[in-house]
Amino acid sequence: MDLLAWIFIGLLAGALAKLVMPGRDPGGCIVTVLLGIAGALLAGFVGRLMGFYAQGERAGFVAAVLGAIAILAVYRLSAGRR
Repeated sequence: MDLLAWIFIGLLAGALAKLVMPGRDPGGCIVTVLLGIAGALLAGFVGRLMGFYAQGERAGFVAAVLGAIAILAVYRLSAGRR
């Protein structure tokens, strides 16, 4: 159930990351939302490793958005070089 919550938060975080970082993305809006999900999962896992979140506690929305922005920036840098 925890994973489903992260996915839902990631959908919202990906959409917000797209608004924060406008521009053409290689892959379009669907890829951006998928990167948002990955960002939320990243924020949750890193937060647990660093002790910010306990077992069963979801990552905060702000952390999910920051994770989505970070993954989107890395994706744009790597996809832009091709």
